[in-house]
Amino acid sequence: MKRYAIYGAGSLGTVLGAYITKSGVPIDLVNRNTAHVEALQKNGAQISGTVEMTVPVTAMTPDKMEGQYDIILLLTKQLHNKEVVTFLKDYLAPDGVLVTLQNGIPEPEIAEIIGENRTVGCVVEWGATLTSPGKCLLTSEAESLSFHMGRMKGISDGKFKEVKELLELMCPVHEEPNLIGARWSKLLINATFSGLGTVVGGVFGDVSENKNARKVAIRCMKECIDVGHATGAEFAPVQGKNIVGLFYYKGALKRTIATMLLPIAMKKHRNIEPSMLQDLKKQKPCEVDAINGVVSSWGKKYGVPTPINDTIIEIIKKIESGELTPCAENICLFDNIL
Repeated sequence: MKRYAIYGAGSLGTVLGAYITKSGVPIDLVNRNTAHVEALQKNGAQISGTVEMTVPVTAMTPDKMEGQYDIILLLTKQLHNKEVVTFLKDYLAPDGVLVTLQNGIPEPEIAEIIGENRTVGCVVEWGATLTSPGKCLLTSEAESLSFHMGRMKGISDGKFKEVKELLELMCPVHEEPNLIGARWSKLLINATFSGLGTVVGGVFGDVSENKNARKVAIRCMKECIDVGHATGAEFAPVQGKNIVGLFYYKGALKRTIATMLLPIAMKKHRNIEPSMLQDLKKQKPCEVDAINGVVSSWGKKYGVPTPINDTIIEIIKKIESGELTPCAENICLFDNIL
C-alpha cells in the first residue's frame, strides 16, 4: 500500500490534507505544533471560507513518524530546508520523491541533498490561513484552485503521474515543462502581493485595490520580470494569464493600463492573507529572504536595480525587530523611489 505524508501541515497543508483524505486516500499530516496536531486528532480538519467541511484526518508530530513514504509533500518555510530535508531523507522509500510546494526557488538546494531524481517542484496557486489549532480558512475561490507542477531530471513518468493524481484529489494540476519559469511567476506574485501585503498589514486585495499601493505593486512586478529575464527565465502563465504581457511595461501608458488591471486580475484571490504577515502575527521569523530576497540577490548578481524589493525587505525586517508595525501608512515609505 502506498504511503503519503504532508510535512509542515499548517494552513495550506491542512486544507490539502483534508481534500485528499476526504477523497478516500490516507495521508499523514505532520506538524511540529502540538496544539494544532492535537486539535486535528480530536476534531478533524475544520475548513471554512470559500468551502465548508470537517474531515477526520491522521495527524502527528515529526517524532511520531515511522517507516518510509512514497511521496512526501513539503510545506514548511524554506528557512530550515537543509535541516528538514536531511531529516526527511530517511523517511523516503527507495523510489520515493519529495514534492516541494514552498515559495521561492527551492528545488536546487533540495536536489543537492536528496538528488534531482527524487525532487519534484510544485507551485501552489491558492491561499489559506490557519485561524486557530485545527481550523483553516480557504481564502481563494473554489473555481480558482490549481497547482503547476514540474520535475527535475530523473523523475519517471510513472512517479510524476502518481504525484499529479494525488494532488488532483484537491484541484487541477497543470503539468509545467518550464518549472523555473513557473517558479519565477509565483515568485513575482509573492514578492508583490505577499511582500506589500505584509508591509501594509493586509490581504492581497489591500494591495491590488488601493491606488497608492498599486503604484508600488506594478513597479515591484516590473523589477521581478527584469531580474527573471536577466537570469534567462521565461515566465510561465499563471492560471492561463500571461503576466508579462499583461503587466510588463516600458512606457507610462502601458504602466497605467497594467496598474488598472491589477484588481481585476487578483479578484478571486483578494482575500489571501500573506504567509509572511501570518508569521509576524505569531512572532515567528518570516521568509522574506526567500521571496523578495531572491529578487534582490539575483538583481545584484546581474546588475538589475531592485529598489522596491530592497525597500520591502528593509521594512519587513524593521517590522520583525519591532521598529515598525504593519499598517497602510507604510506605503508612504516608497514615495522617494516613485
